[in-house]
Amino acid sequence: MRVHALYHVPFEDIGSMAPYFQRGGHGVTVTRLWQAEPLPDMANFDMLIVMGGPMGVHDEARHPWLADEKRFIEAAMNHDKTVLGICLGAQLIAHTAGAPVRPNGHREIGWFPVIRADQSQTTVLRDVLPPVFDAFHWHGDTFDLPTGAVPLGSSQSCVNQGFVMADRVVGLQFHLETTPRSAQALIDHCAEELDGSTYVQEPAAMLADPQRFQQINAIMEKLLDALFTLHP
Repeated sequence: MRVHALYHVPFEDIGSMAPYFQRGGHGVTVTRLWQAEPLPDMANFDMLIVMGGPMGVHDEARHPWLADEKRFIEAAMNHDKTVLGICLGAQLIAHTAGAPVRPNGHREIGWFPVIRADQSQTTVLRDVLPPVFDAFHWHGDTFDLPTGAVPLGSSQSCVNQGFVMADRVVGLQFHLETTPRSAQALIDHCAEELDGSTYVQEPAAMLADPQRFQQINAIMEKLLDALFTLHP
């Protein structure tokens, strides 16, 4: 499968997905949107991954490339591409699909449990997510579910943690691709968001247990396996 990723900042990449794609022989190309790199033709990729970033879906005045990105995401969905959005990427998919995106009641940064939605067992991701699992989070906004989307789960501070549309479009508010290196990069570049509020952990707590990263990376591999099996 030919994979194309959209990056919004230099410090958020596809993380643990990179070695997965390399092992499987899947080619990966990237558009660095903040550098005004061109978006690819729809014929040149099979799967689109939309990564995270500190900006919001409504920040087109500060980041004019967001307008083109939204049109590109909509086109990818209309062309029946497999689409995976993570954090901001999930918010952009929801926004493009007509769902509201707005500030969440709390920032959610660090390790917090996600409770799987029963409805997720009717989707391509059935049996991918454990009933309850710790995920890595770094967000202040949230989304409503797009029309026709199946919810994936929730956390104590955020009702909508993910969705599936048509078994080929997946939005994850949480992170499964994060590695110790990429978590440290977020800490380094977004330290101003660590405000000590209820659902914001200290950096030492985020980095304390390397096995946590291995566990979420294993779930991400299962998620990719499921998408690739249905859409080879």
